[in-house]
Amino acid sequence: MFRDVSACNTYNYGDALYWDARYIQEANCGFFDWYQRYSALRPYVRKYISPSSRVLMVGCGNAVMSEDMVKDGFEDIMNIDISSVAIEMMRKKYEHVPQLKCILKFSLFSYFDFTQVHVSILLARVVSLSLQDPVDIKMDVRDMSFFPDESFDSVIDKGTLDSLLCGTGASISASQMLGEVSRLLLKPGGVYMLITYGDPTARMPHIKRPVYSWNIDLYVIPRPGFQRPAGSTATNSLLEPISTTERGLLPPDYILEDPDSHFIYVCKKMDETTQDTKSILPLVNDATQL
Repeated sequence: MFRDVSACNTYNYGDALYWDARYIQEANCGFFDWYQRYSALRPYVRKYISPSSRVLMVGCGNAVMSEDMVKDGFEDIMNIDISSVAIEMMRKKYEHVPQLKCILKFSLFSYFDFTQVHVSILLARVVSLSLQDPVDIKMDVRDMSFFPDESFDSVIDKGTLDSLLCGTGASISASQMLGEVSRLLLKPGGVYMLITYGDPTARMPHIKRPVYSWNIDLYVIPRPGFQRPAGSTATNSLLEPISTTERGLLPPDYILEDPDSHFIYVCKKMDETTQDTKSILPLVNDATQL
């Protein structure tokens, strides 16, 4: 089994029961954003994703990133999560927010319609739904066949792939999820933005594969609150993509100032005339690379 264990522990982060129990236990702790808040990610989101595009937020949890994006002008964001508890928390929070005109509760799924109650991509040939209509549909990022091909322009993933890679059957689960993401972004120009703790040696083997037809830009961003050491001479630009090696890795002379940095992989769907011919890292046991 190929599994990234660099930030895993004994919990099974790929299990819905784990997340349901966790959200219940932490119900009074407020809403939580994994890794980075939208304010830190905004330059990257704005650079690659149009506010008018159809965005899928996988593993939304009870984060406020979608809310912050709406405040920033984004018009069409769909949120899905494996935890019904998280979805219920989001539904209650946003049911009286005028901008979030519709929150449709699903058992493992929630749709935020920020413009009008038109859901033709959600339910085949169904034009609109009442705000009061509950629909029970099981949703899992490893099987999003409920959505037709090319349903979205962009997919944002802040920790969901990481969670799968900490679960059982990690490599298979990751492949299933990424295959679904690629299918939903079939049009050239579709963007999958992955925010993760996994460095290129652990993530490129999963995302840099010919079947996905992705051209990948890599950014490194320090964890929130990180202070550059006094006397540091590093000149890394946070807003410019890193010039990676032929295998998609950090260059040998790259200085990672914050050892707990987060990595942003912007995977843009290519057409057949712009296929990336760089070599692909094989899937290896990540534990041997720590």
